[in-house]
Amino acid sequence: MKANSGKWFRQAAILAACMVPLLGQPALAERIKDLASIQGVRNNQLIGYGIVVGLDNTGDQTTQTPFTTQALGNMLSQMGVNLTIEQATKLQLKNVAGVVVTAVLPAFAKPGQPIDVTVSSMGNAKSIRGGTLLMTQMKGADGQIYAMAQGNVLVGGVGASSGASKVTVNHLSAGRIPGGATVERSVPTGVGQGGFIYYELASTDFGTVQNVVDAINKSMGPGTAQAVDGRRVAVRAPEDLDARVSFLGRIENLDVKPVAGLARVIVNPRTGSVVMSQKVAIDACAIAHGSLSIVVDGGQPALGQGADIQVKQENGSLMNVKAGANLADVVKALNALGANPLDLLAILQAMKAAGALRAELEII
Repeated sequence: MKANSGKWFRQAAILAACMVPLLGQPALAERIKDLASIQGVRNNQLIGYGIVVGLDNTGDQTTQTPFTTQALGNMLSQMGVNLTIEQATKLQLKNVAGVVVTAVLPAFAKPGQPIDVTVSSMGNAKSIRGGTLLMTQMKGADGQIYAMAQGNVLVGGVGASSGASKVTVNHLSAGRIPGGATVERSVPTGVGQGGFIYYELASTDFGTVQNVVDAINKSMGPGTAQAVDGRRVAVRAPEDLDARVSFLGRIENLDVKPVAGLARVIVNPRTGSVVMSQKVAIDACAIAHGSLSIVVDGGQPALGQGADIQVKQENGSLMNVKAGANLADVVKALNALGANPLDLLAILQAMKAAGALRAELEII
């Protein structure tokens, strides 16, 4: 396993080294619409509780999910079918499942516009494949109804079971209904106040903000844009709505060269993933990292043989790592250590503590 991990890391490092010539090129220009968004123009989250019917004996075990029978009883009473509480609690419906329905209401969405919804089982249903979502109210954070959802659920997974054997491909407890909800209420969206439009960058960067201001002023005229802080840009826009839309359409397609971000190393200890940004640099240092391996031989208890446990500590020789000022040098230096991904996590943390890693180390 250790050899395979080391081989994997060397292959990944070689791939990263091959990509370095591309990473070393000057930053390409990006459109303003890819770097920033207009303040106040945003999506809104919707949620609702619904019932999926028509399942092939893969629904909720209603004795263990009382909310399913309760919702079904309420729905039937609205359709003229009245059940007593005792009758509703004794329902054994294997083709019904209680689900949570979620959707995103886009900015400027108007009544009658279809939006996609995601349907997720919240009980113990084995699968909602082939089911039909009944009319579900989609509510916003204010409790108001903004959309109504209904339709056949599309599930990308498939499964089969027989006795104790079970085979499942992908996920069966969640699906999607393209265009499954219809907007019933729009959310007022104001674009700018007092003649100004505010663009908000996805991340704080004073240099990129200044480049955005320069690009807008160069194209639209001096004084059109001005920086507010490290993330916002105020743009003076026309008062006429038609002229304002055309004006914003031209601005969002302007090209801007973003400033290179912080030197950062992202480490995920759970998966052993290490991702480095272009500006990562290292100082010259010496590293010794031994490898501890534990081998357990279960033996044969029937013959009276106990388990054989061996602990081996390989000698960690001291290796000199040369300083590197660009990503190619950093990848080459770390690759020379021959460490697997898990060892590399410990090495990077030690290098950061020693001051040899010139980058922000973030563990996710």
